[in-house]
Amino acid sequence: MSTSERGLRGGFPAWALPVRLRIEARDAHRWVSYLALGGLAAGAAMAVFGMPPVDLHAPTHYMGIMSPTCGATRAVEAAMSGDPAMSLRYNPLGLVLVAGAVAALARLAAGLLTRRWVNVRIASGWSVGIIGGALLIALWVNQQLNADLLQTSPADATPLATLAVYGLGATAAAVVAVVTTRRPRRTADRGGRAPQR
Repeated sequence: MSTSERGLRGGFPAWALPVRLRIEARDAHRWVSYLALGGLAAGAAMAVFGMPPVDLHAPTHYMGIMSPTCGATRAVEAAMSGDPAMSLRYNPLGLVLVAGAVAALARLAAGLLTRRWVNVRIASGWSVGIIGGALLIALWVNQQLNADLLQTSPADATPLATLAVYGLGATAAAVVAVVTTRRPRRTADRGGRAPQR
């Protein structure tokens, strides 16, 4: 395959347009729909019941070093409560997460209705990495500039609740890892015999 065939599509080199959208007959990103549904449900619960009484901060937070995700939970809660300005102040990622989750569910609905799925393909991993790294650094700087706002914690946070949330999160991550890496069982070969191991 020549460089022009590999790198050009629609007149753009792969590095200039590193992510491509394709409409395909199968859903290559089903997990995104589940994640979006869970995220929107959690965001709606926070909008109705308020923030959980859990301190989710990393240890560096107490030294005044903010991470790029610092304030994201409060940003999602503010966005789901209808306060986009406060969401942006806490973390610009909040509005991106909510909008992305809504888009993922719209993609799911369209896919279920048409049996055609919008799938994302990465044409240039280097470009995605460089753009993602630059955005991450910009977000990190933004969050550090807002350290005074972000250093507030829920007043009713308890260590036991925090430990419980971290335990549930670790358990959920382990379950997701096992489910997504599990290989399907082999069926009998064409001769009717089970495969030899």
